[in-house]
Amino acid sequence: MRMCTLMLFAVALMSQSARAEDPAVPYKAKCQVCHGEDGKGHTVMGEKTAVRSFRSPEILKLPDAVLIHCVTKGRNKMPAYEKQFTSEQIEGLVKYIRSLK
Repeated sequence: MRMCTLMLFAVALMSQSARAEDPAVPYKAKCQVCHGEDGKGHTVMGEKTAVRSFRSPEILKLPDAVLIHCVTKGRNKMPAYEKQFTSEQIEGLVKYIRSLK
């Protein structure tokens, strides 16, 4: 019985770790309110702050390094996330944003 409990605990920890590394998790927590689930920015906050769609030609042509900088340091009305996310999480967010196209 103890072995079964330990195995269940280990599986729970592994799935929690996988979720923490999933770039969709921080996107949904911090970005989705403005940029929307699909990245088009058609949200109340997105329209108030005039965010651009991640599918727009202007955003699609930007190199990842520029998007990483924007997430890290913030831009215009977007806050900086360098204290909330690691550089690996920010890179994951940019990859996730690119996948929304």
